[in-house]
Amino acid sequence: MNTVKPLNDSNWQHLPKRQFRSWIRIYIPVLLFSSLLGTYLDLIMVGKELYSFPHRPFHTIFSINLLFTLVGLPICTFLCLIFMRKQTRWAKAAIVFFFSIGMAVLEKKAEEFGLFAHSQAWSHQYTFIGYCLFLISVYQFHVWITTSNKN
Repeated sequence: MNTVKPLNDSNWQHLPKRQFRSWIRIYIPVLLFSSLLGTYLDLIMVGKELYSFPHRPFHTIFSINLLFTLVGLPICTFLCLIFMRKQTRWAKAAIVFFFSIGMAVLEKKAEEFGLFAHSQAWSHQYTFIGYCLFLISVYQFHVWITTSNKN
């Protein structure tokens, strides 16, 4: 005869609720910060006519691609921060370097698909340098949020 053990007798360990709350306190502010920073930087660059977004959602209302700045950029930022967890200083620098190169490559691909258009004054080196500075700023904000939540 098969008897079913109650869940209380199993070896299943429940995750503490506190772990999820600490994740929210650490990552949600950082993702919001990256989204806002990316949105404002895009607004500045589009305003200076250094680049534009020919195909974007809500093109009659917004001059920037909100789908990227509100969804794509926070996802990329989150992945970068996850990869940087518990790494050495040099490994973190390498992650920032490779993510920045990847974003410059993706930018070229977006340009080929007509999602992105640059002025003649634009160089893809600006993208690489910009993303390096962006990721360093976001990481420093992440460190600040993490240390302030420990108190």
